Amino acid sequence: MGEIARALIARVGADLAKRVIQVHAVDAACRRVVARSLKRDQFLGAQLPAGCLVAMEACSSAPHWARKLRALGLDARLIPAHLVAPYRMEGKTGKNDATDAAAICEAASRPSMRFVPLKSCEQQGVMRLHRVREGLKEERTSCITRIRGVLAEFGIVFAKGADVLRSALPDVIEYA
Repeated sequence: MGEIARALIARVGADLAKRVIQVHAVDAACRRVVARSLKRDQFLGAQLPAGCLVAMEACSSAPHWARKLRALGLDARLIPAHLVAPYRMEGKTGKNDATDAAAICEAASRPSMRFVPLKSCEQQGVMRLHRVREGLKEERTSCITRIRGVLAEFGIVFAKGADVLRSALPDVIEYA
């Protein structure tokens, strides 16, 4: 981005991908100033004006990028993906990184847009820990259900629960 273009930028929509980040930047009159793809390491070096709004869809890497951008003095915000979709000009069939970035930029301009609150690293870590724990509990329950189902095929039936399975399984294994 050239120096003149940077000075004009009022709002940026960024579509975050694994290898590149598609940006769509507009000036105060909502005219497109920049629409291009940047490598991940170029994104933070784009030197946008202080306080510039940089909007991104809320996804797995978005909180990381938002914290980095806020540390640079930018107004980084996250938008739920389902609130961005209506602003995609090409509809569902025209979905690509460029149209997504433009839609994010447009959605961010709406005064009634609901943004996702940004969490600290600690808050995000605790949330992820809870999510992993809940996933492990679901997997354990699913495994117990499968074991009970297999044993029921052989006429071995007992009550639900991990404790019941734990106490009954040694007898079932010895019986087999």
